[in-house]
Amino acid sequence: MLRIHFTPEDIGRVRMADGPDPMWETVFSLIRLRRPGPAPIFGRVRRHAAQAVRRSDLDLLLPLVPGPYFPDFLTPAEGALGLPSALEALLSTPKSRLRDDMTELARLGGPAPPWMRSLAEGDPRTLERLTAAMRSQYETAVAPFWAEARAHVAAERARRARILLDRGCEGLLQSYVPMMRWKPPILEVDVQVDRTLRLDGRGLLLVPSYFSWRTPDVLRDPSLPPVLVYPVEHDPTLGTTPSGAPRMSVAALIGQTRSSVLESIGDGSTTSELARRVGVSAASVSQHTTVLREARLIHTSRIGRAVLHTLTPLGAALLDGAPGRAPDDRFGYG
Repeated sequence: MLRIHFTPEDIGRVRMADGPDPMWETVFSLIRLRRPGPAPIFGRVRRHAAQAVRRSDLDLLLPLVPGPYFPDFLTPAEGALGLPSALEALLSTPKSRLRDDMTELARLGGPAPPWMRSLAEGDPRTLERLTAAMRSQYETAVAPFWAEARAHVAAERARRARILLDRGCEGLLQSYVPMMRWKPPILEVDVQVDRTLRLDGRGLLLVPSYFSWRTPDVLRDPSLPPVLVYPVEHDPTLGTTPSGAPRMSVAALIGQTRSSVLESIGDGSTTSELARRVGVSAASVSQHTTVLREARLIHTSRIGRAVLHTLTPLGAALLDGAPGRAPDDRFGYG
């Protein structure tokens, strides 16, 4: 179990990442090859990886994720800025970080390939090979599911943001039961190792993850900026978008009122909020959102007595008149 100790200052410094982190998702895509997770959720991911991922990349990357521990330098904080910044940070990893992380990996992971010694010594060519393999793994295994990952994280953010507004930060921390348990001033997190993390006023960044499964993850080095990466709840209605959504009038396709409901959802809206914005009854909105949900244009989740509606990639694509993934979505948050 992980026990995260909060100070009063930390309560006000809890934040949530604004999208999936490309480096954490890439690492988790490798872990899914060793521990696939449930087939209904990750079956497509595994089948795609079996056909697309390069064996040479796996030969280099899989030894770095042999078990619960993997080196902290694989998931730099710059991942929040997008893939290019994260890869640049990986390529610039200090030799001391490489040495410390690889020493820890050798201690916990057992026998290691000879090239790992070169990486631990800070060999530039080995680090360049590793960075290129991480980029390739992202592009082949993660990027095809990026729009779907973003939709899941967006739905998660919208739901947790509502809880934060209604119940405050401590209510937000309490909402993660049973995965986490808030026992002030300690957040207990179910992980595979017994650890203690003291925030000491630095706050905590919560990072929802699409490729993660079952248990949250944290960085090994307690001196690094504290992050807690946790699996989102998977919803099959948040699927990928067609490759060529046509530009058309949404109102002409689904009707004026239903179009207004879809356009009013924004970053997430409850049924009562939509009723006020569109100017119809809550019962009418419920009928329209049922149709939109069955058409996989929106996702609906419950927050207490209210329900929260968010757009799926297909719904966003319909509003934009273009595919749900922007041109630069493969390399950051766009």
